[in-house]
Order: sequence, then C-alpha cells, then structure tokens
Amino acid sequence: MEMDLILASALAGLLLALIEGIKPGPLLTMVIRETLSGDLRSGLWTATAPIFTDGPLIIVSFFFASLIADNPGVLIVISILGAAFMFKMGVECFKIEPPSIAMILEPLSSRKAFGRGILTNLLNPNVYVFWFLIGGPIMAASVEAEPLAPIAYATSFILCIIFVKCAVAFAIYRLRDGMPIHFYKAVLNICGFAMILFAAGYLGFAWSQMQVM
Repeated sequence: MEMDLILASALAGLLLALIEGIKPGPLLTMVIRETLSGDLRSGLWTATAPIFTDGPLIIVSFFFASLIADNPGVLIVISILGAAFMFKMGVECFKIEPPSIAMILEPLSSRKAFGRGILTNLLNPNVYVFWFLIGGPIMAASVEAEPLAPIAYATSFILCIIFVKCAVAFAIYRLRDGMPIHFYKAVLNICGFAMILFAAGYLGFAWSQMQVM
C-alpha cells in the first residue's frame, strides 16, 4: 500500500475542494439564496448536493472520460438546460421578500431546496468538464500505482466541499436575522445577477462546444 500516494491524493482533494467551496459559483450562490429565502436547514440540504451529483459523476467519469470528451453534444444539452434553470432562479431572486414572523414560525420543507441544489449541480457544465476531462483522467492515472488513491482523492474532495458550503450556509443564517431589509434585498439581488451571469456563461460554453463539433 502506497500510503504517501494515498495521503497526497487526499490532500489534493482537500485543497481543491477548499478552493472550489469558497469560489463564487452556481451552487454557492444557490446555498446563499436558499438560506436567505428559507432557513438554515434549506441551506444545509442545498450544500449537500455534491454527494448526490459529484459522487455518481466521479464513478462514471473514471470509466467514460474519453467518451464525453469526444462528444461535446452532451455538454451542449446540459449547458442549455442549465442556462434556462439558472436564469429562472436568478429572476426569482428579485422577487423574494425577507421572511416574516409567520414564515419563521411555520415549519419549512427543505425538499424543494434540496432538489434545486441537485439540479444546480447537475446542470452545471463545469462539473462535467472538471470530472470528465480533469478529475477522471487524474484518478485513472493513479489507480495503477495505488487503487486507494483515487478513492482518497474523491472522498476528501466531496466531504470538504460539502463542509465548506455548510459553513457558508451557517454563517449566512447567523447574519440573516440581523440584516437590514435593504441589505437583505441587496444580497439576494446580487445572487440574482450572479445566476443570470452564470446562465449567460453556460450559453457561451454551449456555443464554444458547437464550434468544435
């Protein structure tokens, strides 16, 4: 057993997840949106999306990385669907009002927030680009030297990125009740603009893929 390689792979996964976790992106924006518009539970459920999206993608990318790389049409469809979804979520951000006392006292369902978190990640073409074109080949290259290395890499990445996004949800929730209404609305408006920009970026990515077909 190559312990050095296993530890190095786990550390690489942790560092990459830390960067990806705090870097502005669709899922982080959705975590903030759901925490502000719902409650802490909604934000935390949204933050757990990678375990249900990246997990299966890691397994698939390990075996089919080259197939996706040779078929940009798959990424084009995902990008267009993702653009439509992110645009819809972005527009809704401008209509969300601060939670009233009645909303706070009423038990909230996190099912919709959880579903939106999963959709956000599944319709993000960058997730596929990373795992199929970068993460998958990296894991495939290390599996011959040490079969546990790619497992350590993938596990540490998923756990760390979920932890970071949960920490963001917790911080936003603690600040939420003390936010002035205008600041609350400003944060949601920023999320809305960010999501619309992500939608435009998805369309731009789809267009770039069309040029290479």
